Amino acid sequence: GELNGHIEEMYAGHQVMRAFRGQERSLATFRQINQRLFSSAWQSQFLSGLMYPVMNVVGNIGYVGVAVLGGWLAIEGRIKIGDIQAFIQYMQQFNQPITQTANIANVLQSTAAAAERVFEFLKEPAEAPDPVPATTLLVVRGEVEFRDVVFGYNAKTPVIKHLSAHIRPGQRVAIVGPTGAGKTTLVNLLMRFYDIDSGQILIDGVDIAQMTRSSVRQLFGMVLQDTWLFHGTIRDNLCYGNPEASEAELLAVARDAHVDHFVRSLPGGYDMVLDEAATNMSQGEKQLLTIARAMLAKTPMLILDEATSSVDTRTEVLIQQAMDRLMQHKTSFVIAHRLSTIRDADLILVVKDGNVIEQGTHDELLAQSGFYAELYQSQFVEDVDKPTK
Repeated sequence: GELNGHIEEMYAGHQVMRAFRGQERSLATFRQINQRLFSSAWQSQFLSGLMYPVMNVVGNIGYVGVAVLGGWLAIEGRIKIGDIQAFIQYMQQFNQPITQTANIANVLQSTAAAAERVFEFLKEPAEAPDPVPATTLLVVRGEVEFRDVVFGYNAKTPVIKHLSAHIRPGQRVAIVGPTGAGKTTLVNLLMRFYDIDSGQILIDGVDIAQMTRSSVRQLFGMVLQDTWLFHGTIRDNLCYGNPEASEAELLAVARDAHVDHFVRSLPGGYDMVLDEAATNMSQGEKQLLTIARAMLAKTPMLILDEATSSVDTRTEVLIQQAMDRLMQHKTSFVIAHRLSTIRDADLILVVKDGNVIEQGTHDELLAQSGFYAELYQSQFVEDVDKPTK
């Protein structure tokens, strides 16, 4: 497994590896892992190969003992020849299962190693069952409230500490903060990918712990920084959240998301098959496709991970326009990395060390001259200092 993982990693990142002249280091690591595999496999095969001849020798010694002792007793007249034959048959029946055990010793070793991994997986705590009966929201307004939420990936180190915030229906909420502040964890809790340790998260006044995970997740559309497109046609990927969408709905959304113009230029258009990880498309094109997919899903709320840093300026403008259309009249949570893009947010939550330390509009937070103002000024200075081409 380790060797296959290394090969896959080097194959997937071969361009970076070559760019940094890492071929020799990669080969050295491969040889080390391969040598360990060779040593382990050689010892395993040697021991399993030794087992069978040893058991044969032991079994044959038994036959020799029966023949010699039986012959001597027969000469003495104490037993008959038929008795010797019977003992030989008994020895054969006795040795057969032992020989079979030796033959499957290697299989038993592999089974034990696999069972160890399976039992480690089974020891992992299971998800808490959904409540019965569960609450269902018939009409979703999009009001969200965090009440004194506490959460940690382990009990000793909480990531979210007594967080409280109130989001009104239709608000565009930006979540900002330094790396590791808990921004992504916050939206993971909202989607019930994890259950909180204490407190409440409410949607339209209903605790999400009283709803099934499926019913919570169907309320949100997601556009993540790490775009995920599966192996299939562009049409299948766009309709992933809404398989019943009509052709007219698909084309309308594609135009709104600035997808239609470049998809029609591709061989096969909407029926073009994307390869594994969609490597036959650019990062910007993949981002626009995920936005179109979220549009077509028609969910009442959205979670967006701003991802425009790795695309050119023109594509960045298209992505921003598509996101603006996507968020119209919907409660939206935007994990912001560039503060210049969230000036028009209805509410900005500034997260630091698992707490919302500031909240308000862009102008209100700048007027407070607090942590947000420092972040904004630092990014503004960096942008000004960047050399122009």
